[in-house]
Amino acid sequence: MNTPKSFNQKLIIAEVGSVHDGSFGNAIKIISAAAKSGADCVKFQTHIFESESLSNAPSPKYFSDENRDEYFNRTAFNFDQWKKLKEECERQNIIFLSSPFSNDAVDLLEELNVFGYKIPSGEVTNIPLIEKIANIGKPVFISSGMSDWKELDRAVKIISNNCEIVIMQCSSIYPCPKESVGLNVIGEIKKRYSCAVGYSDHYEGIEAAIAAAALGATVIEKHFTFSKQMYGTDAQFATEPNEFSIMTKYIKNVWSMNDNPVDKNYIKKYNDMKKIFEKSIVASSDLKKGTIIEKQHLDFKKPGNGISSSKYDELIGLCIKKDMLKDEQFNIKHLE
Repeated sequence: MNTPKSFNQKLIIAEVGSVHDGSFGNAIKIISAAAKSGADCVKFQTHIFESESLSNAPSPKYFSDENRDEYFNRTAFNFDQWKKLKEECERQNIIFLSSPFSNDAVDLLEELNVFGYKIPSGEVTNIPLIEKIANIGKPVFISSGMSDWKELDRAVKIISNNCEIVIMQCSSIYPCPKESVGLNVIGEIKKRYSCAVGYSDHYEGIEAAIAAAALGATVIEKHFTFSKQMYGTDAQFATEPNEFSIMTKYIKNVWSMNDNPVDKNYIKKYNDMKKIFEKSIVASSDLKKGTIIEKQHLDFKKPGNGISSSKYDELIGLCIKKDMLKDEQFNIKHLE
């Protein structure tokens, strides 16, 4: 497999999904709220039910209030509405992104001239969709939640020749317990594909996303809602604006830390602190001139502006050329 072309931009994605519940006004307001909460990108989901699903397709266990076709048809936007949502993102200086769940959805999004494509976990094995997106050549974010390595390998191979890729660790469990977050997979993805790694978060708190950023994830996606009490498939697992704001602040701080590595061998900046906090070698008692130094003659006390306590063994066996008082620092010129 060719090494995929990495996507080099850092992004925090507010995953809206269908939390707008079909309200265009809610969708507009969510874009504004996400931008104010520190998101770099707002991601919707583009569902065209008759293009993606049979009428008798079951709903996930966590959502049974409506049939799937009723829900997605009721919450779908038309092309003009999608265009206005994208324009609102541009006004808010935030990236518009949407996950397509069918080839027709890709066509709609491409007509909008979207920035890139997020491939949902359930579409990674939809090879015709993968091939269609790969041929477009825009950045691709692959959510890996439902795929094993073999399935992911195949999708990455198709996309890697033509697109920048971010492969996102994800656990398709709603909500995701801490035991299933899979932070270890972030490193495994990076090693296996040598490309940018992201994290799509279904954990209810914010700590998993922050930990993912610390481990090298450069794209973080988190469900976003006005309130966890809102109706729909996503709201109860999403993050409200205040919590999302805290998360984005912490993640960007972590990214700044990762972007500024420290040279552990460069310690000159600590010289003044070392003199204050480290220990020098001093006389453990009054010592007479001519004393041959043994360890029992030595003590170790602040400040660290004398002979370092780390060098005590170099003094053993030397002769003192002058009388010394208890707690007097040793000086190399007084030893032979």
